[in-house]
Amino acid sequence: MSKKVEKAKKIVLAYSGGLDTSVILKWLKQDYGAEEVVAFTADLGQGDELAGLEEKALKTGASKLYIEDLKEEFVRDFVFPAFRANAIYESQYLLGTSLARPIIAKHMVEIARHEGAGAVAHGATGKGNDQVRFELTTMALDQSLITVAPWREWKFTSRTDLIDYAEKNDIPISVSKAKSYSTDRNLLHVSFEGGMLEDPWLESDEDMFLLTVSPEKAPDRPTYIEIEFEHGDAVAVDGQRLSPASLLGYLNRLAGVNGIGRIDIVESRYMGMKCRGVYETPGGTILHLAHRHLETLTLDREVISLKDSLVPKYSSLVYNGYWYAPEREAIQALIDETQKLVDGVVRLKLYKGNCIVTGRKSPYSLYHDGYATFETDGVYDQSDAAGFIRCAGLRLRIRKLLRG
Repeated sequence: MSKKVEKAKKIVLAYSGGLDTSVILKWLKQDYGAEEVVAFTADLGQGDELAGLEEKALKTGASKLYIEDLKEEFVRDFVFPAFRANAIYESQYLLGTSLARPIIAKHMVEIARHEGAGAVAHGATGKGNDQVRFELTTMALDQSLITVAPWREWKFTSRTDLIDYAEKNDIPISVSKAKSYSTDRNLLHVSFEGGMLEDPWLESDEDMFLLTVSPEKAPDRPTYIEIEFEHGDAVAVDGQRLSPASLLGYLNRLAGVNGIGRIDIVESRYMGMKCRGVYETPGGTILHLAHRHLETLTLDREVISLKDSLVPKYSSLVYNGYWYAPEREAIQALIDETQKLVDGVVRLKLYKGNCIVTGRKSPYSLYHDGYATFETDGVYDQSDAAGFIRCAGLRLRIRKLLRG
């Protein structure tokens, strides 16, 4: 018996009840040699996916299952900070899975301490980003814990192998060899990867989507909404104040029926390969756009420029698993300083897959109609612009003078 198995007699498993973690639960007991596996499920807004989960986990070999309702914490402490930063990976992906992993790992570590377990386990593959996200968070929060990553240890090489193992061991699963793409769902998004989606030329199946209708089937009349922000966080929709999770859930429904929030992208994984992902992020798409537009009204030009320069770095840190790294925390502190006066209301029109900003207002607006008007004004001397332009172009004139 290896030293690692001796230390990992009791393991806390991040358990979703899907194919991978269902097989892992059985494998840890049957093949790895763990004496006890405690399953943990973070309720981040999976909805019906949690139904019957405890019975399934116990039947598959878990000694117990923790299900913790973390929806409010997830949106308040992970989603909203990222949205204050306008985080978006490779200009397209709103980081729905990336933001979920650190909160799952955080609570998995807490349960391991409570249970006296020496190890935690996850179902991430050796090719993907999630293994890094889980393990960097664990390292940052508790260096004494071992991480068991079955995909890096067992003999299985594909999800087809897992399906075969599940069938042989009477493990109930919801995927088949004909429809083997994997999904990950929380309040911010649903992601789809693998299976037929591994061909980036093939169009995804319409019946795959869970949160959104196709734009073609969306209503023929637009929906108008108003979102109120305080210190960069959304706090109300159409005048109704809502908790973070309730607000995002409400926007998910509004955006979903209007066909908003679908993307189909090829992204760069941290491990070095490209992968295709299809995502539904309905409410998040609205919030991201509305927040950016409110900032155009309330933030100084150079502050906007500084923030925009940090978006790729911040987004990559989150995508690559560095939520608890000091550099992410330092950038967050700067971001949050910029958000103190990002208060106001943004009005949007939702129509057939489009989210269009139609108005914005703030008590801290930097928009001055006296300076901005194209009509007669008494505050701006247009002749001042000539000197400004001469100074702005001085380096260009000198370059031309010296080089001919």
